[in-house]
Amino acid sequence: MNSRREFFKKTAMTGGAVAAAAVSKVALAAIPEPVIQTSPDTMPPLHPDTGRPYNPVVTLNGWTLPWRMHNGVKEFHLVAEPVVREMAPGMKAHLWGYNGQSPGPTIEVVEGDKVRIFVTNKLPEHTSVHWHGQRLPNGMDGVTGLNQPGIAPGKTWVYEFVARRPGTFMYHPHADEMSQMAMGMMGMWITHPKVPSALIREADRDFCFMLNGYDIEPGAYTPKIMTMLEFNLWTWNSRVFPGISPLCVRKNDRVRIRIGNLSMTNHPIHIHGHEFEVTGTDGGAVPLGARWPEVTTDVAVGQMRQIEFIANEEGDWAFHCHKSHHTMNAMGHKVPTFIGVDHTGISKKMVKLLPDYMAMGDRGMGDMTEMDMPLPENTVAMMTGDGPFGSVEMGGMFSVLKVRKDQKPGDYSDPGWFKHPDGTVAYEFKGLVREPQRNSSAGKGSMPVKYSADVPKNLEVKVSKPGSSMSHE
Repeated sequence: MNSRREFFKKTAMTGGAVAAAAVSKVALAAIPEPVIQTSPDTMPPLHPDTGRPYNPVVTLNGWTLPWRMHNGVKEFHLVAEPVVREMAPGMKAHLWGYNGQSPGPTIEVVEGDKVRIFVTNKLPEHTSVHWHGQRLPNGMDGVTGLNQPGIAPGKTWVYEFVARRPGTFMYHPHADEMSQMAMGMMGMWITHPKVPSALIREADRDFCFMLNGYDIEPGAYTPKIMTMLEFNLWTWNSRVFPGISPLCVRKNDRVRIRIGNLSMTNHPIHIHGHEFEVTGTDGGAVPLGARWPEVTTDVAVGQMRQIEFIANEEGDWAFHCHKSHHTMNAMGHKVPTFIGVDHTGISKKMVKLLPDYMAMGDRGMGDMTEMDMPLPENTVAMMTGDGPFGSVEMGGMFSVLKVRKDQKPGDYSDPGWFKHPDGTVAYEFKGLVREPQRNSSAGKGSMPVKYSADVPKNLEVKVSKPGSSMSHE
């Protein structure tokens, strides 16, 4: 990545005309050189050395876009382009994004900043950028055909407005959305408060990430953009577990996590070991009297949620979407359930005909973590990730909140696995186990069932398939 210091030094003129509507003489000024980032690691916070001061955020498996100050205006340069995103070690996807990554870099400003964003289009089709949740002039809202023409391939356009209110926002195209957002075009926008506020307390750790989903066939690289329901990869910032970084904090830190959802469904985000409050949405800060303690909050499509808590319980705490099929990778659909079915003999016969045949799930899906069968190229296992006690049996939207008393302020590095104090880990009981009591009652209905005289009580229905000699009974 180009360093921020290098970014400020590089302000040479670039060729080509700047297309802009109702803006100042910015078209005559030098365009900031774009900063490109390709590493999938979580980058440290970008502390401001120009403009108003603020406490920066950390983008999970992402980074913050540098800027330059030009005549009192904070200038950024976004490049919409095809990117290669590592979703987890061993799997990469061909996506569309900004400045080398999907999602694009986080943009951080301060309430009252005058902001100018140059957007260069390197996609094979026109695009635009909508500044989700912002109060701005109508002509800067970024809806192609309604507020502006599309930004043609190879052209650079300019958006210019004042960041009028603090909060957590997003940016994404409003041009061929089904293709461009399905290919990963999105990013976060954070506007920090200009003055201290009782509704927006300063946090010791401030994380942010986007929720999105993809349908990528095992062994393939490009998402199916026409998928509407059956996605097989649910991601945080276009990453899946075990490729998602842990959230590493110091004990008793005030932690803020900002979550944006541009997937095709809602996600109940759940944290272990702590209670939090929802302190903000993309509509603004939540009034103090409207907050309540929670351990799960649902983030619907197109929404932002900002949660806060005091990390006062040491340990490695799971942090995930609570939809169970959203914590799996490369999940297949319409796979029959064989729990309780011994198909060993069938498997041996099938393998003779199909060497890659794999019988799944006679004991449950946990079997997947024990299989040594090679995966297709460019695919991650359905459930994976090794913890200190074995396989974590998770994937998709899953990470770990790591709380340590000796984690230094500002240190986001992984401290390793938690060292449990003696006597604080569940253990096997080796004494005599008595037969547990069980309820044998099947329960009763809310009202009696009446049968007609010509219909037997124990009715068995048999249905023949087309071409079968079996009659309907």
